[in-house]
Amino acid sequence: TGAQQSATVANPASGASPDLLPHFQLEPEDVYIVKNKAVSLACRATPATQIYFKCNGEWVHQGDHITQHSTDRSTGLPVMEVRIEVTRQQVEKIFGLEEYWCQCVAWSSSGTTKSQKAFVRIAYLRKNFEQEPTAREVSIEQGIVLPCRPPEGIPPAEVEWLRNEELVDPALDANVYVTPEHSLVLRQARLADTANYTCVAKNIVARRRSSSAAITVYVNGGWSTWTQWSGCSTSCGRGWQKRSRTCTNPTPLNGGAFCEGQNVQKTACTTLCPVDGAWSEWSKWSECGAECTHWRSRECSDPAPRNGGRDCHGPELDTRNCTSELCTHAAPGAEDVALYVGLVAVAVCLVLLLLVGVLVYCRKKGGLDADVADSSILTAGFQPVSIKPSKADNPSLLTIQPDLSTTTMTYQGSLCPRQDGPAKLQLPNGHLLSPLGAGRHTLHHSSPAAEGADFVARLSTQSYFRSLPRGTNNMAYGTFNFLGGRLMIPNTGISLLIPPDAIPRGKIYEVYLTLHKQEEVRLPLAGCQTLLSPIVSCGPPGVLLTRPAILAMGHCVEASAENWSIRLKKQSCEGTWEDVLQLGAEPCTELYYCQLEAQACYVFTEQLGRFALVGESLSMAASKRLKLVLFAPAACPSLEYNIRVYCLSDTQDVLKEVIQLEKQLGGQLIGAPRVLHFKDSYHNLRLSIHDMPSSLWKSKLLASYQEIPFYHIWSGLQPFLHCTFTLERLSTSTCELACKIWVWQVEGDGQSFTVNFNIAKDTRFSDWLVPDNEVATPALVGPSAFKIPFLIRQKIISSLDPPGTRGADWRTLAQKLNLDSHLSFFASKPSPTAMILNLWEARHFPNGNLSQLAAAVAEVGKQDGALFAVSEAEC
Repeated sequence: TGAQQSATVANPASGASPDLLPHFQLEPEDVYIVKNKAVSLACRATPATQIYFKCNGEWVHQGDHITQHSTDRSTGLPVMEVRIEVTRQQVEKIFGLEEYWCQCVAWSSSGTTKSQKAFVRIAYLRKNFEQEPTAREVSIEQGIVLPCRPPEGIPPAEVEWLRNEELVDPALDANVYVTPEHSLVLRQARLADTANYTCVAKNIVARRRSSSAAITVYVNGGWSTWTQWSGCSTSCGRGWQKRSRTCTNPTPLNGGAFCEGQNVQKTACTTLCPVDGAWSEWSKWSECGAECTHWRSRECSDPAPRNGGRDCHGPELDTRNCTSELCTHAAPGAEDVALYVGLVAVAVCLVLLLLVGVLVYCRKKGGLDADVADSSILTAGFQPVSIKPSKADNPSLLTIQPDLSTTTMTYQGSLCPRQDGPAKLQLPNGHLLSPLGAGRHTLHHSSPAAEGADFVARLSTQSYFRSLPRGTNNMAYGTFNFLGGRLMIPNTGISLLIPPDAIPRGKIYEVYLTLHKQEEVRLPLAGCQTLLSPIVSCGPPGVLLTRPAILAMGHCVEASAENWSIRLKKQSCEGTWEDVLQLGAEPCTELYYCQLEAQACYVFTEQLGRFALVGESLSMAASKRLKLVLFAPAACPSLEYNIRVYCLSDTQDVLKEVIQLEKQLGGQLIGAPRVLHFKDSYHNLRLSIHDMPSSLWKSKLLASYQEIPFYHIWSGLQPFLHCTFTLERLSTSTCELACKIWVWQVEGDGQSFTVNFNIAKDTRFSDWLVPDNEVATPALVGPSAFKIPFLIRQKIISSLDPPGTRGADWRTLAQKLNLDSHLSFFASKPSPTAMILNLWEARHFPNGNLSQLAAAVAEVGKQDGALFAVSEAEC
């Protein structure tokens, strides 16, 4: 509004008294013209002989004044009151130039007096708000600010708020207040605050309403506590028990997020089965007693009752009369005693004679030739062709290694068995390599038929190439025939073994093996499933294999039958992932089998394709192995220094990728990796840094710790999760850093990294990492791909596949190699021995101890009572 000023100015006449100057009893006040209605201005003064209005510096015409005279009763002085009317047209004439104002001037015999200025304005209120409140969704107890800037108006509009068309009164609700800028503030959102809010602006002209803003106060769900474990699902034997929780603490409301995680947990349980007791066989009848009775007994021990089982029913003792000649009350005579002694002596002699005869027979039947070697079946192939194997007690037979360094391996003649008799474990006659022709045979160690670019160019013409990664960094490839071979992706622990005769004779296949990055392949995971291995492809699809190939890859699971359900998944031609095998369960097909070991799994497959190992935890005791690795910059020109802590799945392929990434970033490894067991407890992983010398370093981390969400780690689909600790050294001369980094799962055990290194030194990657220039050859073809020589392998297979006496066959070999848990799988194949040797090759290449395998095979031969001998003279 315009300035309110008192304009009392006295111009007294000469010799007049100041008390007779006019003074105003009523002065004109500011007014607003509403629409087209004229406004009235009035003033009253005493003593006054004349009063006139002056508007915008010009006198108002005398005829426009309405004058009224009276007398002040208290003083007796004359009082004059004057009114004028101001119209909208008068004000609009000077609109935009200045404000319209009017002022009274009163006269008396002593002088004049001016009143304050009264401003006359045209009142209005525009329709559009300068800012309106907007709809929002807020969490309960969160603060809310609804802005409102009313439309422009004269006089300025007053603002009030409506909640669902009811007036919001801050005086009645301490949770609400309105700011001087007219914004409505809710200090803490309540469920009752969910409503439509409207900002109302009003002045003397009009009343305007803003658009309604819908405020939704939502509640995110929270888990209740777990219920008690239910009873075991079976009253006898192995079953399941479960517990549950509900998303009711609190229940999600108004679109709040539902609880993350599973609402049911299962765990294995075993209930002892009741075993009813059963009687053992009756004992023999006792001697006939003096009372002409004898007895027999039995026990409730076949089985004995346990775990609440029922006892046996019936008598434990049975007696009956005996009326034979043994029933006598007299003691036996001397003649009877002599008779009994004689009969016993004759029986003992007969038994001794029988034993002597059996030993002599066995000695003749199993006699050993002086030149027979107990391990010759495996070691004969290691000898030069002109040297006859030595005796069995020569230890050098088990230690001579095959020469795999050359590109060809040559064998002269054939390996034939000794023909000592039909009772010995026989080896097949003739040449083991008869398909190659007679006489001298050469097995070539071939190399890939083309360079990587040519191979990828040929692959690009195939439909399945679209799903393979571009480039050859994580790919191995080669050309293979019936001799088989091996593909390996360096520094990843991933390999593919193609055993001999897996490819039909006369066929030649170009085979590839590739490692996929998680972002390249979409592997859907449901519930609490987690990826436990790399995603690996071998192909091409549709290759016909007559025997299973073995795909080896690492995993990060701490396997336990009661904590995990582990499945082998394979991607179909349509792109969907299917469960082809559940580990620990009876396989539903003979096409796939998996041997799970502590750090790696070996997948037998007769169909090439894309594979991955996926697990589902059955209890919170299930855990995955994580590898924690620290990197820091190799050079630090500034005061700021970063330490990166990676949280990786404990497989070689992920570690290789991180190392390659850090080399590009110029990082250096700080210490050796650590292994952390990450449990399925829904708790996040936390990392913090401690024990830095405060006089040299300070941390720029605002919080006390950093946190990696549980599901980001557990899924296994985000391979390079890490936290960065940003430090600042107080001086560029500081080169030593000593600190401790703690890593722990909430409510779980933690581990600490003691960091102590020199920034100025050029720290190289530790010795436990295999340099890129020292990796193994990605492709090996033919005999050089195997530890066991081809001919020796064939003789072992032909000797141990047929059932042997006393079980001295492939089953005994599996036991000695600790593979007896897979006997049913081996037995389902045409050659169980070949399966055992293939698995041994996959597990032990290139550092397997061939002498131990030779000793195991020799033990099988001894168990049959017949040993193998192979020499040049016997061929």
